[in-house]
Amino acid sequence: MRIKQLSERTGVSSRLLRYYEEQGLLRPRREENGYRDYEESQVARVEQIRSLLDAGLTTEIIRAVLPCLAEAANCQYPAPDFVSRVRQERSRMAERLACLAKNVQAIDDYLDRLPESS
Repeated sequence: MRIKQLSERTGVSSRLLRYYEEQGLLRPRREENGYRDYEESQVARVEQIRSLLDAGLTTEIIRAVLPCLAEAANCQYPAPDFVSRVRQERSRMAERLACLAKNVQAIDDYLDRLPESS
């Protein structure tokens, strides 16, 4: 599919998709006329990239871990300092999850106290 189609399917602008390509997060095939050609699997990849970015990860970290998330055989083992950074990011994400879970529970408690007609 072309970049416009991928943009429409994922809700990510063409400009941002080109940025993902510049950052090494996407690798579309190029047709003879230079147009980008994305495989169907790139829809899920873009959604995963968006999700990881929304979680606060940098494109550098995403570029390193994305191949491992897709297939363990594609993993490259980075330097220990990089692994430490990824562990720190994972801890930060876990803290955010715990906070979100707490807030969901608070909202549930609030909704449970409302009269049925609300």
